[in-house]
Amino acid sequence: MKLYDYPGAPNPRRVKIFAAEKNINLELVNCDMSKREHKTPEFLKKNPSGKIPVLELDDGRCISESVAICRYLESIKPEPNLFGKDPFELAFVESRNRHIELELWTQIGTSWVNGPIVGSLGIFNQIPDAKLASDKNVNLFYKRLDREFSSSKFVAGDRYTIADITLMSAIDFASDLVDLKPDEKLHNLYRWHLEVSSRPSANN
Repeated sequence: MKLYDYPGAPNPRRVKIFAAEKNINLELVNCDMSKREHKTPEFLKKNPSGKIPVLELDDGRCISESVAICRYLESIKPEPNLFGKDPFELAFVESRNRHIELELWTQIGTSWVNGPIVGSLGIFNQIPDAKLASDKNVNLFYKRLDREFSSSKFVAGDRYTIADITLMSAIDFASDLVDLKPDEKLHNLYRWHLEVSSRPSANN
């Protein structure tokens, strides 16, 4: 199986971490976003949305969207389980993952699009006030996470799941490229981050 990837891109990293946890080997294919290779007619046949990651199966069929790809990998190799083992856990892990995607990732994305790196490309009309608001929302969500981690070892309870992969990828991207590193006073959040970052899969 081939995974269309770009170094530093957070969503392909989610899939790479997930696959590493499953001990699934993926052939990485570099899709150079700086050269707009994800917008070429050839690539749009693989994913009409023009985004990475894309998982290409051995028979040529393609799956886009990181969580959808991870669900496929979970279905072909169910253990170690990362989406939930029973009806409640399946729903709870899904809800926690969605909290991070909808309430944190979207805000990081707004700050990224309206930040200096994207600004230097000159491809978007940036809105400074939008960045001010999203920066504030990201930091408020970090504080919320710190409170939650005072009574929860991982994002969705007492074990590592897809929700932890989503959050780690978000925080690392925000810290490295969006200048939105969590405040060092958020000790519970840092405890969690140190633990998940120590897993071998986090090196992807």
